[in-house]
Amino acid sequence: MEARFDMFDNPIAAKFFKRFANAAGVIQQSPLPRSTQELMALRASQINGCGWCIDMHTKDAAAAGESAVRLHLVAAWRETTVFTAAERAALAFTEEGTRLADLGTGVSDATWAAAREHYDDDQLAAMVCVVAMINAANRLAVIVHQKGGSYEPGMFAAQFG
Repeated sequence: MEARFDMFDNPIAAKFFKRFANAAGVIQQSPLPRSTQELMALRASQINGCGWCIDMHTKDAAAAGESAVRLHLVAAWRETTVFTAAERAALAFTEEGTRLADLGTGVSDATWAAAREHYDDDQLAAMVCVVAMINAANRLAVIVHQKGGSYEPGMFAAQFG
């Protein structure tokens, strides 16, 4: 299946992506650890079946020093020993914030409380924003059938940064 539309070559989409990248920059500069941000983005992208975003966040995480073992185990994080309690809370938060239609409640009180044990207000705000941004990005890419495999870390820095 080929991509339906080149979102990177459309002037309206380019304007949108520049603003989207600026919003993402706010999250990246937050006190939420970058590794946690990438793990959250990767998990939501796996749930949403977004090959483009899985490719991007796997490669960005690896470029930032994340281990291959941890990246390979994100999809089965509950069945592993490689994630900290804080990361596990963030991954649960991501799953519940991504599966809104499945759960009907958004992030549960128990999951919020678990995240609250590890993250302060600024980090929690960043977590909410990570979940919102990655789910939006997943939808953009999935709708137009943007394929994973060609992303290179930093490739949009000059264009959208």
